[in-house]
This record gives sequence, structure tokens and C-alpha cells, in this order.
Amino acid sequence: MRFLKSSLQVTLYILLSILLLMIVSDFAAAETELFGQSLAEKATEAETQKTTVVSGKEGWLFFAPELRHLSVGQFWGAAAQRVSRASNPEFADPLPAILDFKAQLDKAGIALIFVPIPAKATIYPEMVSEHGDATGRGDTYHQKFYDILRKHGVNVLDLTPLFLKNRFTDAGAVYCKQDTHWSGQGCVLAAEAIAEAIGTPAWVAEVPKRDIEIETRSTEIMGDLWRELGDEKLQKEQLQLTYVKEGVGASWRASPVVLLGDSHCLVFHAGANMHAQGAGLPDHLAYQLGFPVDVVAVRGSGATPSRLNLYRRRDNMKGKRVVVWCLSVREFTEGQGWRLVPVIR
Repeated sequence: MRFLKSSLQVTLYILLSILLLMIVSDFAAAETELFGQSLAEKATEAETQKTTVVSGKEGWLFFAPELRHLSVGQFWGAAAQRVSRASNPEFADPLPAILDFKAQLDKAGIALIFVPIPAKATIYPEMVSEHGDATGRGDTYHQKFYDILRKHGVNVLDLTPLFLKNRFTDAGAVYCKQDTHWSGQGCVLAAEAIAEAIGTPAWVAEVPKRDIEIETRSTEIMGDLWRELGDEKLQKEQLQLTYVKEGVGASWRASPVVLLGDSHCLVFHAGANMHAQGAGLPDHLAYQLGFPVDVVAVRGSGATPSRLNLYRRRDNMKGKRVVVWCLSVREFTEGQGWRLVPVIR
């Protein structure tokens, strides 16, 4: 009798636990849907007002097209043409282009590390929406897409868990409050993660290393969102940037590592409207590896234009070992589209 009573208690406990998990799961799904709806409304309102800036809490500014991207749901396969802003529907789906590029690199014996950069609102959701919850992940469709890529053999480096863990530290936030790009700290974390993903294969040891020094100092920037907002009463952003000395981050055409992508590969690296030189992703990746990388990045869409730059070289990427393809997740729907580009012939 005592055994039956104990078994019944265990069964009830299991059933209650399952019920509680279902309730929590349903609540989380509902909140994620409300979050997406609120982002869609904010993006639409910004578009109506002919601006790309959405003001959030505590001085945080967000890029309206990025918010729209987070709200559209599935963005590959049959859904791609419905949600993509690509002018040619034929190039709406990112999946075929990514898999085609990987196949080309595979034939040449070159590894691909695909690094989609999380949206600012994914890392700081509470700063843009009352339905934002930073205790979990609101980018459900990104996770599904990355799983599909991985099933096809693509090495996807998802930075989201790392960035969520480091949202607020003594080193600062991982995104600029007043700019569309990640912060200097975001560059450092990404470079560390990419270097770890590259690992220590034999060819890395064969590349001559350099002794590299770094220094951190405060830098004031005029963020692209700050400039477009046009509110001079809003104080300019101060960032802690870690600078890599001796110009080691300068692009090295002969490097075995290609850094391919959009302006996230240029911010704090290229100077001028990219705010600084020597403190961006190429610089910190060079610091981690001990040698410079070959930077093939564009101020704009890192999906097709960056691969076209590789195509125009017409060298079949001779001497390359790894391509790190690093671009914002908004490129999945908000860019110029995803053409098949015969980089290697």
C-alpha cells in the first residue's frame, strides 16, 4: 500500500511538472509573438515617418529595418519571397547562396565559418519593447535557420549566447547605444570566439607571428543613428575602445584567413565614418591569431557584394585556408538579396 501511495505521488509530481513546463512554454511563446508584433509596429511607424531610427529606453537607438527583420518570422524557403526586401525575388532566399558558397570552398579545401551577427534588439530587447525579455532568446527563427545550415555541414558560430552573457559588464555593452553596429567590446568578444573556432590546425603554426600590444582608451563617437536622429541635445556616446598597436590589423592580401562581410568588419577599423582605426574586428582577430587577416568587407550588404569582391579577384582564393563570413542578421531579409556567385571556378 505504501509503495502504491509513493508511486502515485511520483506520478502526480511528474504530471504537474509537465503541466507547469507547458504553461511556461506557452507563456514564453506568447511573449515572443507580442515582442515581434511590437517591433513590426515600431518599424512601420518609423517607415511612415521616413526615418530608420527607433528611439528606445535610456537613450538606446535602434535601426528600424533590423526591427522589421526580427518581426517577419521564417525568412527562407517558400517564405523568403514574401518577407524579403530584395528587388529580385529570385535572390530572396539566403539558404541556396550560403550552401553554394560552402560547396565551392569545400572543393578548394577551404573551411567556412559563418558568423551571423545578432540584432541589437535580440541582446537588449527590454530597451526597445515592453515585451522584451532578456532572460531568454527571442530569435526563434534564427535558431531554426542555423540548425538547418548545420545539418548541411555549415559551421555556424552563433554569438547570441555569448553576447547575452556579456550584455552589461565592466567592459561596457556589446552594442553601441547610438549606432547600428556592435561596440568595441562586441568586436573583442567576437574576435575571441572566431579565433577559438579557427583553432590551432597545423597551418596556423606555419604563419609567422608578431608581438602585438594593445591599449584601451575612451573614444567619443557620432553614431549613425545619432546623426540621423538629429537631436543635438542627446549627448554623444562615449565608448571604451581597445586599440591594437603597430598597424597589425591592416588587411593582408596573402593572409590564409579571409574576413568577409559587411560594415561590422570595418567599424572601428577603417576610420572616417567608421569612427576609429585599429580597434575593430580585423584588428582584434589579428591580435588573437598573431597575424593579420585579408579583409574583404563592404559598407553595405555583406551578402552578395562582398562575395562579388572575391569573384573579381579571379584567383580562385589560392592560398586561403579559412573564410570567416561575418554579417548582420538583418541581411537575411533587408539587403540586396542572395545571388549565387562563382567565386571559385
